[in-house]
Amino acid sequence: MRIALMATCLADAMFPNVAKATVALLERLGHEVVFPAGQTCCGQMHVNTGYLDEALPIVRNYVEVFSAEQWDVAVAPSGSCVGSVRHQHAMVANRGGDAALAQRATELAGRTYELSELLVDVLGLTDVGAYFPHRVTYHPTCHSLRMLRVGEKPLQLLRAVQGIDLVDLPDADVCCGFGGTFALKNPDVSTAMLADKMANVQATKAEVCSAGDSSCLMHIGGGLSRLRTGVRTVHLAEILASTKDSPVAVEFVDAIGDSR
Repeated sequence: MRIALMATCLADAMFPNVAKATVALLERLGHEVVFPAGQTCCGQMHVNTGYLDEALPIVRNYVEVFSAEQWDVAVAPSGSCVGSVRHQHAMVANRGGDAALAQRATELAGRTYELSELLVDVLGLTDVGAYFPHRVTYHPTCHSLRMLRVGEKPLQLLRAVQGIDLVDLPDADVCCGFGGTFALKNPDVSTAMLADKMANVQATKAEVCSAGDSSCLMHIGGGLSRLRTGVRTVHLAEILASTKDSPVAVEFVDAIGDSR
């Protein structure tokens, strides 16, 4: 299968290893991954803050860049961004009076997947040959849980990882408090929600907190770092890309070991 990577803004600007891990994983599984160079933001920030007119050209760009016939599906290591493509793009186009764009956006939304969806639903995999010998807890992010309804798919993938000690996170389905601009507009509430999430992460005695969205991991990881808990945040894609024989994975695992 030929897969187009939607890298996301956060991976591009702050967490490039997440995008690299996604590519490494899919190529290891025998698929060709291409990076459409014209991609930009999915437009979620604009829509969520009411700038729908400004979001329209962003939606148009996504549709133009990712509708090319030379790949089968698009994938992003982000439930949040895929949620925007699925639930916002056609709405923005319709509101902007562009019915043709809305139709194309709807068609493309059906071929755009969050990573765990692609692996489990499209490729039919739960065991991807990963190895990650650490105690891990998983936070199901709001958009993946509520918008995409990925359900148990990320946990199915994690349970199949060799060497992992996967522990349940108390109140896992409760928001971490980030919510994009919510954290900026409501910092006190956001901080209180983060405090609850961090307490639950620490209660698991996990070395690593994982999730499918870099934005939530940035929020949780920042709090855990400030408290000097020693708990690392690691994207789902990085865990699934980790193998015994991969030099990148070995370097990554050693880095965790060195931090303890």
